[in-house]
Amino acid sequence: MIVTTLRNSFLRPAVCLMRCRPCVHPRRSFSSFNSTLYPTASIPSPTTSVLGSLTGELDRLAPRFEIQANQICIIKTPGEFYSVLKDRILKAENRIFLSTLYIGETEHELIDTLREALRRQPKLKVSILSDALRGTRETPNPSCASLLAPLVCEFGADRVEIRMYHTPNLRGLKKKIVPKRLNEGWGLQHMKLYGIDDEIVMSGANLSADYFTNRQDRYHIFSCPNLAGYFAGIHHAVCSISYNVLPGPKEQGGYTLEWPESNPAPMPTEEPKGFQIAATSILTPLIRPKLTPIKPPSSTPKTILYPLAQFTPLLYPQDTSTEHPALSSVLQLLSSEAFANSRWVLTAGYFNIHMQLKKLLLASKSVEGIVVTAAPEANGFYGSKGVSGMLPAAYTLMARQFLDDVIKAGKGDSILLKEWKRGTIGKDPDAWTYHAKGIWVSLPNEEDPSITLIGSSNYTKRSYSLDLETNVLVVTEDEGLKKALGEEVAWLQDNARTVTMQDFERTERRVSLKVRLALWIVKAIGGQL
Repeated sequence: MIVTTLRNSFLRPAVCLMRCRPCVHPRRSFSSFNSTLYPTASIPSPTTSVLGSLTGELDRLAPRFEIQANQICIIKTPGEFYSVLKDRILKAENRIFLSTLYIGETEHELIDTLREALRRQPKLKVSILSDALRGTRETPNPSCASLLAPLVCEFGADRVEIRMYHTPNLRGLKKKIVPKRLNEGWGLQHMKLYGIDDEIVMSGANLSADYFTNRQDRYHIFSCPNLAGYFAGIHHAVCSISYNVLPGPKEQGGYTLEWPESNPAPMPTEEPKGFQIAATSILTPLIRPKLTPIKPPSSTPKTILYPLAQFTPLLYPQDTSTEHPALSSVLQLLSSEAFANSRWVLTAGYFNIHMQLKKLLLASKSVEGIVVTAAPEANGFYGSKGVSGMLPAAYTLMARQFLDDVIKAGKGDSILLKEWKRGTIGKDPDAWTYHAKGIWVSLPNEEDPSITLIGSSNYTKRSYSLDLETNVLVVTEDEGLKKALGEEVAWLQDNARTVTMQDFERTERRVSLKVRLALWIVKAIGGQL
């Protein structure tokens, strides 16, 4: 049985982050910014022995950006996220690039905000990347594609670009027989990059009404020109190997998808191998660190960012993705004696953690580990019709299996499983769903996290084999930022409670044979949750 009386240093009352107030008002300008890419640097400080080995390894895996802590702003709620997004869009001068799974087909206010920004600034250019399967699912009814296509007609293709990525893993007969509500199990454009001029919002949230109102996620604003420019490069690289969305006949959904001759790759559904080879040549140089060292700045940075990417379905013959190896490096530290008094928290709304990552967490010597996931009633698929309505029960089964593994590993007194619930979707008018994903690590004998991962990944087998993911790993010694991260991980647990095996044995929590069979079928034909 899980022992629930542990002292949890993360569960302090959440307080308002005064440093973040400018995020919902006119943008700050920062004069002290340094960004360098060099593969052997580490943080010289009293914690060098702990963080130095980690940053040294990360420097060999991914690009490195050094910033000041006050260039990171953490916001709390979906409403704040939406306000920040609209505020930044209206103030945009040069560029807006949005990578998302989809934009809700009824998000007319957001589209009108983009339209107003384009009218205000004649030099402004907008690029939007979403997923072809998810973004056209509702056709011939209104969809993400039909919502966005009129912007191209109104402002011209030289100012507005709408692209949709299609996985090379779903084609032919399989694409025809897999239901639209399930076809995303074969791979998606899952990046969440919201860049406006020299700032970028990293999140796990998509751009639809629930993510703006009652679906809890995470949101970090980085006021960092070089980081924004870096992710703009990633965004446009994926756009270049995606379908172009143009206005089309209403009877066909109001849009057309074309594969431009200028695309440097063949169509993924016709020549998947050639598509992968071309994508590899474009993306690998972007996601790996530069080989030429750049002289480090004279002042020692306290905060380092590592942008990470998981592009497994695009990289052939060698997968040079950076997120999985970087996260593995972080979690491997937890099994060392030096981290015996550390603490960690992992959260994922759809909990189906990759087997290797689970083994690393179970091997950790940390005094405290917490996993936070959505309760069935807070799952975005709760109450859905058809096959997708089985998903909350499927994730319940996976959470139970994880807890069973915790107990078998003898970690029941140090690793807790919590479920987040704020009302019941479909029954309570004020109910919320839970979609946050992230990892926080506190160094030995410290209360607040020095390491966090923010971005799109759900840390599943699908994330590391089928989807496109981007994240930022933050490593900091700044006490103010560490405190802010501690507050973030605390408020995310305000609506979470510890669950035990006894909870899973209740009649209403038992998973039916039908759900177990559906899971087996999806995996048998190559899909993943």
